[in-house]
Amino acid sequence: MSQAKTEVQALDTPAQRAWTDEQDVALRLWVILGRCHATYAKAIAAKVQDYGLTTPQFGTLEALYHLGPLSLGELAEKLLVTGGNVTYVMDRLEDQGLVYRYRRPDDRRVILARLTPEGRDLVAEVFPGHASYVEHLSRHLSSDEQEQLAGLLKTLGSAIHEKDL
Repeated sequence: MSQAKTEVQALDTPAQRAWTDEQDVALRLWVILGRCHATYAKAIAAKVQDYGLTTPQFGTLEALYHLGPLSLGELAEKLLVTGGNVTYVMDRLEDQGLVYRYRRPDDRRVILARLTPEGRDLVAEVFPGHASYVEHLSRHLSSDEQEQLAGLLKTLGSAIHEKDL
């Protein structure tokens, strides 16, 4: 057999398992969490598109609707995105007449975002159906299972945030 053919066969051979059972469980958890998030996010994005919005746009509107005016930094933190992403999303929402930005009167360095009446009306109209859709997606787990999973994920995320970042 030629050396090139032998090298190709070696590349096609799966690697020997060189990790522990505990590492295998953790690796599988990571893959399952990632796949679940991707599937969930894809379903939500498709629904939000029905409202004529992107997921970050809807998240911004929803946060402002439920929390009131927020600084762009607070929005970035709530939405788990960068400040640049918030600026881009705000630009698009402002173009649609759904939000506006203004400087905080007592600290002109801080830019706040607020819903316009049209933005408030849009969220008030679509949010009940959105909440029902999220409930529909979650129906595969009982309410108790949903609460248990939420608690476990919060514990894991908080611990990683506190001890590993």
